[in-house]
Parts: sequence; structure tokens; C-alpha cells
Amino acid sequence: MQGSLGEKIGEGVFAEVHAWAPGQVVKLAKPGIPNWALQHEAKMTRAVFAAGGPAPEVLGEVTLDGRFGIVLPRFDGPTLKQATRTGAITPEQAGAILATLCLAAHKTPPPPEALSLRQAMDARLRFAGSVLPERIITGVLARIEHLAPDDVLCHSDLHPGNVIMTAQGPRLIDWIGAARAPAGYEIAQCHVLIAELDPEYADDPERATVNSALQAEYARLAGIAPAALTAAMKPYLPIVRVFLLLGGAMPDMRERLIQRVEAGLRSED
Repeated sequence: MQGSLGEKIGEGVFAEVHAWAPGQVVKLAKPGIPNWALQHEAKMTRAVFAAGGPAPEVLGEVTLDGRFGIVLPRFDGPTLKQATRTGAITPEQAGAILATLCLAAHKTPPPPEALSLRQAMDARLRFAGSVLPERIITGVLARIEHLAPDDVLCHSDLHPGNVIMTAQGPRLIDWIGAARAPAGYEIAQCHVLIAELDPEYADDPERATVNSALQAEYARLAGIAPAALTAAMKPYLPIVRVFLLLGGAMPDMRERLIQRVEAGLRSED
């Protein structure tokens, strides 16, 4: 696809984002990251966009020096996290924006390409290897099997850093972890990402407000009681933390997360 690798404008765990062509960026796998990971993201992003979900359009695919890349529209604007920190958006507004995007994903018919929660966990275990005690892996797999079947499309990484505030409205990016799972799993993921991880690594005293506003607005939009939403997300908290541990997130919090996983698994025994 016509374009050239320009300045790096962002990066995550698996990829770097570079300017590519006017109005376009390329999301390029980092050295050492297998190309299939970004190829899966391209497939999922295409499928969600085609189903009418809040995903960007995939404009093309490229391979540069053996590294796979996804060509995407360039969304100009701050992330929701940046806009909240500068005061351009209040924490309450940020939570409402996240809730609206969350529900939009959940109302999108899950494409056939979307992995089930069990398939997603199996894939992450294969990728990460034996990095957690066997008792935790056994316990979390049993928990997944015990819970309700998969029923909606979940983004699985929905937080203020993955929302870009454009002139046309908020845009949700990074669909690599999209999966079929109950809505309670997504809300649990949001809770852990916003309320548990950020406090340790980001100077954001309003984070609890963002999280509570997200849950309150999601419950309102979905027509369910807030207490019912809290109860629905609780069993998924250990599963979310295991996903994060297997992904290598926040190594300084590893022991703390493991303790929380074990406590969560015991609480539902």
C-alpha cells in the first residue's frame, strides 16, 4: 500500500504507531512480536467495523522489514485520558463516554472471528507460557467454565487511553483483544484497568470518579440496577487480573495481583 514510515506518534505493548500517508497511520508490530498478533487485530477490527461497531476502518495491510502493519485512519485529537487530565472533559463526562462506547460494542453482533472468553484465555496462555502457578491457571479456567456463556462483543481493553477525542466524536481503538463474553466481564475489565492499575502508576486523583460514572451510566443505558451490574462483574475480576498478569502488565504489581486473584477465586468457591 502506498505510503512511507514517518514519525512515531504512539506505542503500546505489541505495536508502534507511525505516520504513514496523509490522513493515515500504520500500526506496526514491534520487533519480536509475532505477526499473527497484529494480523488477528486487523481481522477483528475489520469484522467489527463491518458489523457497524465502534471500530476504525482498516485501510490496508503492509509488511516492512518482516514486520506486519495495519494502515488505519489518523484520528487527530487528544486521548480521553489526556482530555480528562487537562480539564477539557470532566471525570463524570469521561465515564459517560466510556459507558456509551462500551454499550455500542455490546450491541454490535459478535463477528464469527471473535474468540470466546475460554479461547481468548487459551490463546493468552499459549503466548505467555508458564508464568503463573498452576493452581491459579486451573482455578481461573474452572471459573470461566462455571460462568454464563459468552453473549456480547467485548472490546476487552476499554479505558481512557484507548479513546481518541476527535472533532467527529470519540473513537475507540486497539481491538486486538476483542472477544465474545458476558457484559460483566467488560465492566470488570474497565474497573481493574481504571481503578486498580492507574492508581499505582498515574497521578490521577479523579480515576475513581471516572470508574463510578462509567458503571452508573452503563447501568442506566442498559436498564439494569447498579447493584446488579456490580454483582455481575464481581466473578470476572480474577479472570481479568489473570489476563493482565499473562500480558506482563505492571510487573511491580505482580504479587499484589496474584494475591487478589487467589482471594477472588476463593470468595466464589
